[in-house]
Amino acid sequence: MKTLLCLWCKGVGLLVSAVSHTIALALPLLAGTIAFEVFSRYVLDSPTLWAYDVSLFLFGYIGALCGAHAQLKKAHINVDIVYLAVSQRMKNLFDLVSNTLGGFFLCVIASKSWEKALEAIDFGYTRQSEWGPSIGHFWVMVTAAALLFLLQLSADMLKDGWQLITGESLLSEDEE
Repeated sequence: MKTLLCLWCKGVGLLVSAVSHTIALALPLLAGTIAFEVFSRYVLDSPTLWAYDVSLFLFGYIGALCGAHAQLKKAHINVDIVYLAVSQRMKNLFDLVSNTLGGFFLCVIASKSWEKALEAIDFGYTRQSEWGPSIGHFWVMVTAAALLFLLQLSADMLKDGWQLITGESLLSEDEE
């Protein structure tokens, strides 16, 4: 049983890391898009139709798909004044409660964004801008980001639950 749980947690961690490191490659693309727009607008006096929408989509992709990585690295906001003053088991309990609430919220986001994706694809919705790119892909990405985050929450909840029940860590520090 412990072996399966460890495999799940490690596999989810690898997937989250792979996705976040891959999407991080879009950062130079985002910077280049914005730099090109500034150059076009102020040097060539010919602003682009597409740069704002592309930068908006890239920023959304980067922000949403890296949320699970922040969860993996325990980088989300926490009330440290309370959290650091309690025992490890109480921390596990706090984490289980907050991850359950976050998981519920992410389930709603995944469900609603999938509905929006299907609607946007079926009806050919576009962004209301001069360029007017399709937005279906963006809603698919929001769904994928929510599901990826849910996977990471599941791994965290397994680790917290294991430690709460047994008093020992599911994974060693070098495995996490």
